[in-house]
Amino acid sequence: MTTRSPRGGYIVLKQVSELDWRVVGEIARRPGMPARKGRAQAVRDVIGREAEDGEVFAVLPLSEWRVGLDH
Repeated sequence: MTTRSPRGGYIVLKQVSELDWRVVGEIARRPGMPARKGRAQAVRDVIGREAEDGEVFAVLPLSEWRVGLDH
């Protein structure tokens, strides 16, 4: 996993292999995030299209991302 520190309210990750995730973008904090509809919209906002079959994305609040980097 990358150790880049995002500045946005949420970080969008894409699963590239079973144990590897890649940062694909950041989004500012928005009302209702990360509700289910909000996560799908966040992925569209970051990658510019709908997720294709088999693509797995995660949208995490910045605070959770930082906790993951500490371990």
